[in-house]
Amino acid sequence: MARMFQQFEVGQEFREGQTIAMANLVRVEIIALMPTQAGCAVFLGDGSKAILFYIDPSVGLSINTVMSGQKMPRPLTHDLYMLTLQAFGAKVSRVIINNVDGDVFYARLILVAENEIMERKIIELDARPSDSLAIAARAEAPIYVVGKVWDSLEDRSPLLDQMRSEKDNDSGIDFRE
Repeated sequence: MARMFQQFEVGQEFREGQTIAMANLVRVEIIALMPTQAGCAVFLGDGSKAILFYIDPSVGLSINTVMSGQKMPRPLTHDLYMLTLQAFGAKVSRVIINNVDGDVFYARLILVAENEIMERKIIELDARPSDSLAIAARAEAPIYVVGKVWDSLEDRSPLLDQMRSEKDNDSGIDFRE
C-alpha cells in the first residue's frame, strides 16, 4: 500500500508515529554481486563495513545489467517500472533498508511525483530490497540502511574478501574495483 505525503523534510513524520532522520541512516553502495548456487549474493558497503543478503538470479541479472553498463534489446521488468514512473512524472528519491528479521530484509522505496495534474507528492512503498536495489541502480538513487539495522548486522567484509580471492574472472561482478 502506498502512502502519500504532501511534504517530507528530514526528521519530520515519515511513517505513522515514526521519524527517520538522515543522521540515523547509513549511506551504502552496491559493492559486489557474486553468483551462488541458489542465486546471487549482494554486498552493500559504506567503505568500512559490508553487509550481505541473497537475491534470486533474475534480479541479480537485472542489477548486473545496469551496473556493468549493458543494454538489453528489450526492457527488463525494472526498466519497465522506470519507464512507467517517468510517464507519470515520478522519480526515485532513495531506497531505505529499514528492517531485518532473521535472513529477511525489508525496504522502502521513496518516490517523488509531480506532474501537470497533481502537486508534488512523496510516495513511500513497501518493496523487496532486491527490487529496490535494481530500481535504485537505474535511477542512480542513494541507498540507505537504518542505523539500528546496520549496527545489528555482522560485517561480511571477510567473506567478500574470501569470495574475491576464490572467484574466476567471470564468476562475479565487483563494482568497487
